[in-house]
Amino acid sequence: MSRRPQCPGPQNGSQPGAMRGNGTARGAEGCGAEGCGAVSVAFPLSMMITGIVGNALAMLLVARSYRAKGSRRKRSFLLCIGSLALTDLLGQLLTSPIVISVYLSDRSWDAVDPSGHLCVFFGFSMTVFGLCPLLIASAMAVERTLAIRAPHWYASHMKTRVTKTVLLGIWLAVLAFALLPVAGLGRYTLQWPGTWCFISTGHSLFFASSFAALGLLSLVVTVACNLATIEALVSRCRTKATASRSSKQWGRITTETLIQLLGIMCVLSACWSPLLITMLKMIFSHTSFEHCKGFSSEAQSSELHKECNFFLTAVRLASLNQILDPWVYLLLRKILLQKFCQAANAVSKCSNEWKERSITLSEETRRTAA
Repeated sequence: MSRRPQCPGPQNGSQPGAMRGNGTARGAEGCGAEGCGAVSVAFPLSMMITGIVGNALAMLLVARSYRAKGSRRKRSFLLCIGSLALTDLLGQLLTSPIVISVYLSDRSWDAVDPSGHLCVFFGFSMTVFGLCPLLIASAMAVERTLAIRAPHWYASHMKTRVTKTVLLGIWLAVLAFALLPVAGLGRYTLQWPGTWCFISTGHSLFFASSFAALGLLSLVVTVACNLATIEALVSRCRTKATASRSSKQWGRITTETLIQLLGIMCVLSACWSPLLITMLKMIFSHTSFEHCKGFSSEAQSSELHKECNFFLTAVRLASLNQILDPWVYLLLRKILLQKFCQAANAVSKCSNEWKERSITLSEETRRTAA
């Protein structure tokens, strides 16, 4: 879903094909300042490669951890992580080549998709591979909360079969939801500046508002469950009177899992909150960013300029989600956590040594003065 804006010329916003420029003129988002030629196909290509490599590595690590002997307690969580990586990988493979093709065609969508069917497919992919990671992240947060706050119920009821059923249900539900515009409820349209397609906020308010509401609801569930998990972990640490080997191992596993969840939660919130909130704002104010398609810095106000640019920034943040998710998981692996702890201990030890030395020097100074 990586994309950068083309630079449409000053066109009349009332014309139906206003967005479908050839990308040769300088226009919106300050392209005249930095030059349209400065944005090349290397940008979406590098983002696609980074996303594919990261998600592929994450899937390999999940597969190796899943087959390990001591991973029975974490298999449901590993299934969620693997499903998240697979979803992001498919999203990259299905959307990035389209973006690259538009770049190679001088950022003219008409040259790549004269029939308009590819625009519908692109909007469908954006919806599926945007909403699925949000819901899977919520499922991960709920799973970890049950594992820590209700371990006995979790051990007897939460089997891998249940996790697979939930994940399959998420995929099927999102696919059915994304197909609503095909049935006439909602619409996928070419978005300003003519390099990508997404849900139209000017046609079916129900479809657009449902997407935004489901996304925000999943974020709220993720945050609430992680806060509940943190509270349970803190409470467990306070009530533990003895620290056996098994409890230490379980504490390490839950801490590692919690940090992974918090990292993914932060990435999801930072990437998707601006776009989802902006969509709801447009729906409640009965406006649409399709008015950006005729944007010209000479004919429109600076306020419109800011709104259109903020919308593009929000979309770019959302597109980064597929790339950042696997790297969050990779960077927060146990080996890196151990390295971090070793470095922190080294710094703490060094600091304590300096304190002891300073105290010793102070005492010697006092004795000398005396």
